[in-house]
Amino acid sequence: MSESARNSTNQNVFKSMKDIKFDQTISHQCGVTMNDSVEARAIAEFMDEDPAVTVTHNPATIRVDGEGKLVFKMDEIGEFLGREMTAEIFEVNTSTHYGRMVRVDENTIILYGNMEDMFEYIE
Repeated sequence: MSESARNSTNQNVFKSMKDIKFDQTISHQCGVTMNDSVEARAIAEFMDEDPAVTVTHNPATIRVDGEGKLVFKMDEIGEFLGREMTAEIFEVNTSTHYGRMVRVDENTIILYGNMEDMFEYIE
């Protein structure tokens, strides 16, 4: 596990109910939750290199959260992992997501926090 994963300076995205404010605003956040695995750790550690991404490690899951959009490039994640990463392997490892997920091609999956940003992919 890399130093960045162990000593992440990113703030945890989970809040106590007393700290949650309900103000009817729209969030432009997006993210994935993955079951803890070798592949999930590689995805999280790779994405944690981006300062705009928040990675949260829980006992059995890992969350990757971002504002606006998250771009997952399978070839870059695979290089970091040390073996092939495909969109199918990525999707198996992501137990859930929020935001609008678009599989652009065999190499790229993008999560959008804002619906209008992904309209170009709707036919």
